[in-house]
Order: sequence, then structure tokens, then C-alpha cells
Amino acid sequence: METHENLLAGPPPTQLPDNAEARKMMESGIKAADVAARFPTYSAAWATLADDYFAAGHAITSYAFARTGYHRGLDQLRRAGWKGHGPIPWEHEPNRGFLRCLNALARAANAIGEKDEAERCQQFLRDSSPEAADALSN
Repeated sequence: METHENLLAGPPPTQLPDNAEARKMMESGIKAADVAARFPTYSAAWATLADDYFAAGHAITSYAFARTGYHRGLDQLRRAGWKGHGPIPWEHEPNRGFLRCLNALARAANAIGEKDEAERCQQFLRDSSPEAADALSN
């Protein structure tokens, strides 16, 4: 018997694994820089650094932190089976660090005049998770 795959369906949502130790460190108030130094693949720490430095008026430093977390997140997404497109649900907490980095990268790119990069990142965020795009636009 032959089975047919639904070719119209998109790829399944990608869910990154949780890093419970890094998450607990962040939740306990340990500085994001210390968490990133201990767990350099933990995008949420990089996102926090990007947000903090952007809020302090340091767009270039924010851009660098956001790009680091974004690339670390891309590596993890690929290891989780992501093929370069498809949903990355905001509802899955371990995905939020990557999505926050993507948003921070768009914001910092816009601030430093990288309009094409900002638009590409904003569209990538919206395509990956409309819920994240809405939540992070506030």
C-alpha cells in the first residue's frame, strides 16, 4: 500500500531544548553576562544583554550581542531539525531567547541604519512566530 505525504502542509514547528541550568541562573538574578559566559549557546542571555545595552543607548553593542545570540540560536534550530523555514513557536519558552535575539537584531540594525537587515529580520520574526512579533512589538 502506498502512503501519500501531504505536500501542502508546511514543516512542523521547531522546539528548541530547554537549558534548565541556564534558565534557572537567569531567573535567580545572575547577570546575563555571567550566564552567557558559562552557557554561550543560551540565546536568552544574549537577548537580555542586547536589550539592556540598547536601552542604555549602545546600539552597536546591542547589535553584536543580538547577532551572537541569533547565530547560536540558528545552530540549535538546525540541530533540532529546522530546515531554514517554518514555525518557531513563541509559546515554547526555550524558543524565546532566539526570537528575542532576532527582534533585538532587527531593532539594533534599524538604529544603525541597516534598513535591509532590519526589514529582513522583522519579516523572519513574523514568518517564524506572529505571536512573538506581536509580543515583542510592545
